[in-house]
Amino acid sequence: MTHIPPPAEELRLLDAELFRLDARRIQLLRRRAWLVTALQTPAPPPPRSTPAAGPEATAPRVQNVLLMLGGVLLVIAATAFTLVSWGDLGIAGRALVLGAVTAAALATPTALLKRGLRSTAESVAGLGLALTVLDAYALHETVFTRAEGAPYTAIASVLLAGLWLAYGLLPPLKDLRLPLPAALLAAQLPLPFSALALDADSYGVTAAVLLTAAFDTAVALRATAGPVRLLAVVGAYGLGGSGVWAAGSLSWTATGPSAAARAAALLLLAAAIALTAAWRGASAPGTAPATDLAATRSTAHAFGLSVVSALLLVAALGGTARSALPGAWTVPAHLACGIALLAAVRPERLPETVRRGFAAASGAVQALAVVWTLPVVAVTLLGPVAWVTHAWSGAPADLREAVTVEAPWPPNTAAAPLVLVAVAAVLALAVRHADWRPRALTGALVLTWAAALTLPAVLELPYTLGLLLLGSVTGVILASPWGQPTATVLALVTSANLAFAALASQSATLTALGALTAFFAVVSWRFTAVTAPAALAYATALACAIGAAADWQPQYTALLVLAVPVSTALLAARLKEPRATVTVEVTGAVAALLALVLAATDPPMLALVLSLCGVIATGTALRPDRRAVGYAAAALFLLATWVRLAAWEVDIPEAYTLPVTIPALLLGRLRRRRAPDTSSWTAYGPGLAATLLPSLVMAWGDPGWTRPLLLGLAALSLTLLGGGYGLQAPLVLGGSVLTLDALHELAPYIVQVADALPRWVPPALAGLLLLTLGATYEQRIRDVQRMRNKLGEFS
Repeated sequence: MTHIPPPAEELRLLDAELFRLDARRIQLLRRRAWLVTALQTPAPPPPRSTPAAGPEATAPRVQNVLLMLGGVLLVIAATAFTLVSWGDLGIAGRALVLGAVTAAALATPTALLKRGLRSTAESVAGLGLALTVLDAYALHETVFTRAEGAPYTAIASVLLAGLWLAYGLLPPLKDLRLPLPAALLAAQLPLPFSALALDADSYGVTAAVLLTAAFDTAVALRATAGPVRLLAVVGAYGLGGSGVWAAGSLSWTATGPSAAARAAALLLLAAAIALTAAWRGASAPGTAPATDLAATRSTAHAFGLSVVSALLLVAALGGTARSALPGAWTVPAHLACGIALLAAVRPERLPETVRRGFAAASGAVQALAVVWTLPVVAVTLLGPVAWVTHAWSGAPADLREAVTVEAPWPPNTAAAPLVLVAVAAVLALAVRHADWRPRALTGALVLTWAAALTLPAVLELPYTLGLLLLGSVTGVILASPWGQPTATVLALVTSANLAFAALASQSATLTALGALTAFFAVVSWRFTAVTAPAALAYATALACAIGAAADWQPQYTALLVLAVPVSTALLAARLKEPRATVTVEVTGAVAALLALVLAATDPPMLALVLSLCGVIATGTALRPDRRAVGYAAAALFLLATWVRLAAWEVDIPEAYTLPVTIPALLLGRLRRRRAPDTSSWTAYGPGLAATLLPSLVMAWGDPGWTRPLLLGLAALSLTLLGGGYGLQAPLVLGGSVLTLDALHELAPYIVQVADALPRWVPPALAGLLLLTLGATYEQRIRDVQRMRNKLGEFS
């Protein structure tokens, strides 16, 4: 008979066999996955043979290096001969040697070019050109020994430039690339050295540099050879930039109209050079725009040159005007020249690119002029804020003193409002493009506002008159038909500036705040979401100012401030626009918070203010869309009760809270009968918190055992009732109070145990706790989720 093992033994055998099967299955699956991956991976390509390393330098490159080194060595040898061995030969020998060597060096490239040795011909030609320079030096040392350096250099450079130009234009040598750039390089010296030879002043030397730059510009515009064109462009930009810098320095340091006019002439010369280059590089009016990369670069180059030429024109004319006008009118003079550029931009006279460059230069000048006014605007706008720390210290004589309480007034800024108005007029009148027109009008509005804001301080108008003007600016800007919502923001900023400036005087403060409150209240029909909160904010400030003027204590001023939340609640109930309703209610809440802060030092008054805030919140909660405010109302009433109990120094708050808790619980029970879906927090939360929380606070300060024991029993009962009936509020409140009460009672023993234990025990216990939690982490997460779901089932 077959032996049948006991059930326990048979079960063990089956488990062992299943374990072996699972292990074998896992092994086979891993092998299968490896095989699939190996089949999907492409086979590696066969290794390619590594080509043999080629030469690092090609034959033409080696040839050029050798020719260049040979030419350099020959030039060094010729130089050493001229400087060292020159004195060992007579005049005839010297002339014969240098002439023969120079003639041979200049004639040899012809034969080399015929044989196709162009690189060698270039090297020999370079040697010949260098020998001509040595010939010029030798002539100065032997024949023209009395000639001064500057005149001789100017004449020699002219002759060398002409010689090298003629040499490079000879038919047999026209393929050489070195003579023409060398001639252009030599042509950079005659004018500057001629100016030095004539003992010219800074103006003459600068003029010579600019004329040389003009010559380079002409060469760059007409030359076709690459090296010549590149060298001409470098010379034009280098010498032109140096000349412009020198001319600008002379214009800025000019001490009279004559010197300024001479510097302006130099700047106009530079502007003419740049304009000519821009005109030649720009597309003619009416032609189709180029599409290739070269034409695009040429157009961009012409645009930049036209901008530079326009800016130089402004600098020239503005510098001349600056020398004849006071320092405060320097920027307006340049601004006038910049604006005048727009009048010169006409489609039939200038190419499109040049016109755009002139317009961009005009905009740059106007932008710089506006930047110059920013310090004045900043001082005027931010200076009155300092009156917060100097409130009611006395009205200043004029508005400039009102804005410079702690900040100095920028010098030479009398024309700042004029600059702002001029730029605003240009934006409003000159910009006609449909896409840019709204932005231009908005910019014009901002600049006009800035001019009106700074005008009273610039003119040093009387203090009262300046405040009236600020109020007028607020009204006019807000009533502006265009530029919204920018105009509204500017009006608010102006009103804030007026309010801060009015802090210098008590009467001015009360008058300004009252006028601003009334004004924004009247215009709230138009911009309710902004002006209504502004009116409420100024009403709050007015209430504080009235309290301070009447010498009231802060807690009594808080009652006056509460008029603002009351008005807010009444106004919000009538508003139809959601955004306006939210902004008004937020303003009222901030005013209520301010009232609480003012009353915080007087507990009885704080309790009264809390109660009044609760009444206001209750009235707001009557609206269907603000039912949630009822929670805040209950909390405010509860806080008012606690504060009142604390003010009365009550030792047994339960005598006052239980008469409130019991009816509140009964009302909550009735509500849940009528509406079973009512949350337990709504029905029982306020009533339970009214007694439990003050009792918990008293229990934590009670050294006896009676109150903590009774509170613990009550909290335990509530916890059990909440768990039994599935009510969340009693369960959570009762459990929390029970935990805190138990912690308070056990705190002394915990402290004793902590003092008795070694210091290494708490970290060790914490480590064991973390290890235990880590080992059962997943199970704990499940338990917590199950508890959360269970608690969520409670009402």
